Order: sequence, then C-alpha cells, then structure tokens
Amino acid sequence: MKENAPLVLISGCSSGIGRALAKEFAAHEWQVFATARKLNTIDDLKSPNVDVAVLDVTDEKSITACVNSVMSKTGKIDMLVNNAGLLLIGPLVELESSELRRQFETNVIGLAALTRAVVPHMIRKKAGKIVNISSISGILNTPFAGAYCSTKAVVTAFSDSLRMELAPFGIQVITVQPGRIKSKLADNADQDLERFKKTPYNPIQDFIVTRAHASQIDATPTEIFAKKLVNKLVRQKTPKFIRMGKDSIRLPLLAKFPSMFTDALLSRIFGLDRLKVSK
Repeated sequence: MKENAPLVLISGCSSGIGRALAKEFAAHEWQVFATARKLNTIDDLKSPNVDVAVLDVTDEKSITACVNSVMSKTGKIDMLVNNAGLLLIGPLVELESSELRRQFETNVIGLAALTRAVVPHMIRKKAGKIVNISSISGILNTPFAGAYCSTKAVVTAFSDSLRMELAPFGIQVITVQPGRIKSKLADNADQDLERFKKTPYNPIQDFIVTRAHASQIDATPTEIFAKKLVNKLVRQKTPKFIRMGKDSIRLPLLAKFPSMFTDALLSRIFGLDRLKVSK
C-alpha cells in the first residue's frame, strides 16, 4: 500500500456492489475499511490494505463505534461510500408499517446518520467525498417496489441538498444511480412473498415475484460496474451524478414520458392490467 494512501469507508460490503467496490479500491492502492452488520460475511476481504469492521447503519451506537475506530487507526476518512441498503417488495397497501420503517431506516436514515458521523472529520480537513448509492429506481417508479423506489428518490433529493450545503467546506457529494447490477439484493427481497396470495393481488402473484428479480435480468456484472465507478471516484474532480449499468440511461428517459403512457406500460409489464374490479 502507498504511504499516506487515501482512505475510503464503505457500508454494506457483505455482497454485491459494496464487496466489489472494496476490492476495486484496494486494487487502486487505497486504504479500505469494508463494513457489514456481520463480520463473518466480510472476513475474507482482509488484506494488507483492507480492514474490516462491524457496522449496522440502523444503530447509532454501531455507527459511532465504527467511525471512531477508523479515526483512531488512521486519523482520516477521505471518502465515504453509503452503499448499505435493502429491497422491500410488495403492494404498498399490503406492507406492514414495521417493514416500511426498516426500509427507510436502512436506505435513508442510516445513510444520513453515517454521513452525519463522518462529515465533521472532513470539514476539519476541508476536503472529502460523500458517495451516495441511489438507483434509477428512484427515477422510474414501478409497481411492487414502491417502498424501495421511494427511498432511492429520497436519497437523490437528500444528496442534492447535501451537495450544496457541503460545497463551502470543500466536500464533494456524488450521487450514483446504478441500473441493473448483479447482486444478492433480489435474493433477500424474494422472501415471504407467498403472503400476497392472501390479498387482492393473488391473481398476479407471479408478477410480484418477477419484480423482485427484475434488476437481475441481463444485469451488468458487479466487477465491471465497480471498476468503472472507482475509476471515476478516484479522480480529483468527480462528476456530481453517475449513471452506470444496464438500462441506466434508457429507463430514466422512460420516466420523462407522460404518466398516462408509463402507467399503462408498467401496468401491463407487471400484470396489473389483468386485475378486474367487479362493481
């Protein structure tokens, strides 16, 4: 590892994008702190320039302990990558409040809390980068992923305001909106979906399951995505917005069409046009 190598703290490294980013930053000879809720899921990432640490973004004590540990060992955090997240699938009116809270606590509140813990150290240096992993799902809202889409829309809006607020302190805020990227996000989302058979959406249960896996159809390999993204992030000046991965350009364009068109198209794709309301 290079002497005085820059340091990046990454949340959500147990699989997918976070894990690939940790490896790619290490290949660029950055000092990496890879984190996850369970240490045994990231132990294999350890290397001369990769440390691993426990971090649960929904737990303020865990956030404080992690950031304090990084600062005590290195004295700096040059970049924070807010990657931790989860995907909740199901018709919005059928989701429990506890599920919605967990979705927002992880994807939004956790991101904000970790950022709040790191930023003071960057302000003292008058430099740093906050990288927020949003999604094109925050631009094109789809049926049965409304909770997830909502959180990613919030992440994008949050990043817009944060970018302006932190610019006077020399801190860059970068919003990343991936398209379809290979990950285990869908595997975790495809749990307990059978329960929707007991709802008015029973006739199109298969479409709900299909939505859980939609992001993995012909998806961009995670390693390719990570390589391209890190190549941009390590530059002195990084683009404010980065879109990468399968359909990361096409789907946001679809969102610009009149809602009458997009509603009809998405309703057909996800089977909603097959539901008949009897009077």
